[in-house]
Amino acid sequence: MERFTGQGASPGIAVGPAAELADEGQAAVKKHVDDIDAEEKRFWEAQSIAAAQIEKIRDKALKSAGEHEAGIFDAHRMLLMDEAFTREILDTVRREAVNAEYAAALACDKFSTVFSRMDDEYMRERAADVRDVAGRLIKVLGCGGEEQNIPEVPSIIIADDLSPSQTIQLERKNVLAFVTRRGSSNSHTAILARTMGIPAVVDAGVPAGAGGRMAVVDGSRGSIVLDPDEETLEKAKRLKQAAEDRRRELSEYKSLPAVTRSGKKIRVMANIGSLSDIDAAIQNGAEGIGLFRSEFLYLEGRTCPSEEEQFLAYREAARRMDGKKVIIRTMDIGADKQADYLEMDREENPALGCRAVRISLTREDIFRTQLRALYRASAYGNIAVMVPMIISVWEVKRVREIMGEVRKELEKEDIPFRNMELGIMVETPAAALTADDLAAESDFFSIGTNDLTQYTLALDRQNAKLERFYDPYHPAVMRLLKMTCDAAHKAGIWVGICGELAADVKMTEKLIGMGIDEMSAASGMILEIKKAICESR
Repeated sequence: MERFTGQGASPGIAVGPAAELADEGQAAVKKHVDDIDAEEKRFWEAQSIAAAQIEKIRDKALKSAGEHEAGIFDAHRMLLMDEAFTREILDTVRREAVNAEYAAALACDKFSTVFSRMDDEYMRERAADVRDVAGRLIKVLGCGGEEQNIPEVPSIIIADDLSPSQTIQLERKNVLAFVTRRGSSNSHTAILARTMGIPAVVDAGVPAGAGGRMAVVDGSRGSIVLDPDEETLEKAKRLKQAAEDRRRELSEYKSLPAVTRSGKKIRVMANIGSLSDIDAAIQNGAEGIGLFRSEFLYLEGRTCPSEEEQFLAYREAARRMDGKKVIIRTMDIGADKQADYLEMDREENPALGCRAVRISLTREDIFRTQLRALYRASAYGNIAVMVPMIISVWEVKRVREIMGEVRKELEKEDIPFRNMELGIMVETPAAALTADDLAAESDFFSIGTNDLTQYTLALDRQNAKLERFYDPYHPAVMRLLKMTCDAAHKAGIWVGICGELAADVKMTEKLIGMGIDEMSAASGMILEIKKAICESR
């Protein structure tokens, strides 16, 4: 039995087999080869294995998603077997006497660049397909043809790190817990784990090769036990039972309104990252969706989601919430949430770079597509729009202008829609300090305390070494919260909080005292928050 510790990132107990997940990328290090014939043979074998993998994925997509999605993998197989692509790789192997991985990486760079520079949008999008296919080939060459071990049975996922896009693509039913050797409890992946209700430990000292061993994970205490003895297993079972008993105790709050003892009503909403999170929101008595992270629609695929794909997702959310408010945040891509197909310039400090609304206002074609989908879905429920990373009044005004232009387009096309509230996220000191001006242009505020804390304290919340300095209760953060609430109420608009502070029941009464009207958090925390509100003065 071995014990390891890390940072508890998402509460809960998990018991099950560990599955080691390899890094997303496979390094294509340049190596000299003496036997060219043997290297060519290795390439042909890898190409055959990669083709079989793609065929397997295609069959799965056909059963689960339909012919259209399966067609994507038909195209991938054609790219993999393409004569020009194959010839480029083999010519490099022969000419430079280098390994096939390196030759494939060079071919990928060449072909993806050609596609990305084409005038036709469809052809530009094929650059991402080239990168995907080449990446698969490089992985096969590098790991002997084994598929990256996405678990097919319920498992505890162990990895060096997990990107949000990796996390969202895992089969949730097969994920008992996350354990990463890097990362921060304030990262988006940790937040996603909390949204999904999955125990998670980050910055953990678990050794490589833990896959296949039985494990116990305590996401509250940040502990991992490999090869647990009977006593440890029994203790884990008791803790799981205690958590289930606690959930039963809280169930009485599911149908109750969240009202303080002095009579103030607070709306308690759910944060979600995908449609699959809605069931948990409903089961826990959410009064609506306070944050639908639409960016995960962008992270799940290899190309920008189409208007139709987005419309169907937003419409489904609106329908399933049956008239309750669904606040959809426009895409918050950037920082640790990267979509390669957007081909953004590499930035020294992406947290301060082109992200969120800055992408929306510099890549208006992408933003307009999202707004069209949102407006079309608004005809089927109670949808509101929320824009992240606003720092200036002109940004809100420009967003409103674009929304107006989109409405006119839809009117001309005789497409039904409803007017939607436009809110902004207050997550920078600039927004909080000018909240009175921003309130005049907004229908509501939602405070993102995670980024607000990061930017106020000049501290990277992704950096695990800075955990002890990350203080969401810092007086400066508290003053900005109060300032934002006062400005919102003075302008006659409501203010919510959708950052992790909303789930901190020790802060519930203080947040209510500041003037917070709505709290939105991971579904698993809704009943705890309701209880805390009902017990507040």
